[in-house]
Amino acid sequence: KSNGSTTYATRDLAAILYRARTYDFDKCLYVVAYEQNLHFKQIFEVAKLLGIDEKYIKGLQHIPYGMVHLKSGKMSTREGNVIKVEDLLKESISRVKQIIKEKNPDMENLEENAKKIGIGAVVFNNVATTIIKDQIFDWDTILNFNGETGPYIQYTYVRTQSVLNKAQYMPKAEEININNLQDKYSQNIINIIYNFEETLKQVVYKNEPSILARYLIDLAKSYSLFYNENKIICNEKEIQNARIYLTYMVGKVLKQGAKLLGIEMPEKM
Repeated sequence: KSNGSTTYATRDLAAILYRARTYDFDKCLYVVAYEQNLHFKQIFEVAKLLGIDEKYIKGLQHIPYGMVHLKSGKMSTREGNVIKVEDLLKESISRVKQIIKEKNPDMENLEENAKKIGIGAVVFNNVATTIIKDQIFDWDTILNFNGETGPYIQYTYVRTQSVLNKAQYMPKAEEININNLQDKYSQNIINIIYNFEETLKQVVYKNEPSILARYLIDLAKSYSLFYNENKIICNEKEIQNARIYLTYMVGKVLKQGAKLLGIEMPEKM
């Protein structure tokens, strides 16, 4: 500029040069709101004139995402109606603590569990919607323990751990007779778990975390149906072993999938 300061464009171009020389990247992803679509199209075109290897030019990619709106409308720094992330997380944790006190007043490790649930709720809400879509921030939706939310996935995980604790043992995989899991509820869970690896590939290929979020909701719902329709701890040992092991696998996949989204699982809810 005339006053000697730089523009967004010159800083972004300098950053591309620096990253190419420093990191030898295969991909350089810019996760920035869709309002900057034109800016990055222009920057990536100009970057072709920087004289760097074509590999780096091909690796540049803008991942546009939608905006988060309040119920009252669009957030704006100029108008002062912006929520800071730190304040948002603190408020979420505080609200979760209140919910837990009403549902389970004697819960141990309240602070730790409320932190995991409160932060997890905000994170899941942020990644559950297709990345390009705008979303409305609503506490009633985010902290609904029975809806398609982070707390619902965490609650299902806690339920699996409760079943395993009640069983007090873990059967070996090679001892499981798959014929004892032929009911439609068990088969649905098995099919979903089988698709876990392919789901993760799609998340990476499409740069779309909502695919994983949707997958975890589907798995949690399927386990809830299985749990309601099948007696897991029962008199027939082989059936019990099969259902316990399936429960173990559901918990393992839920925990790993949530971890990939940046969500920790609480011990109790």
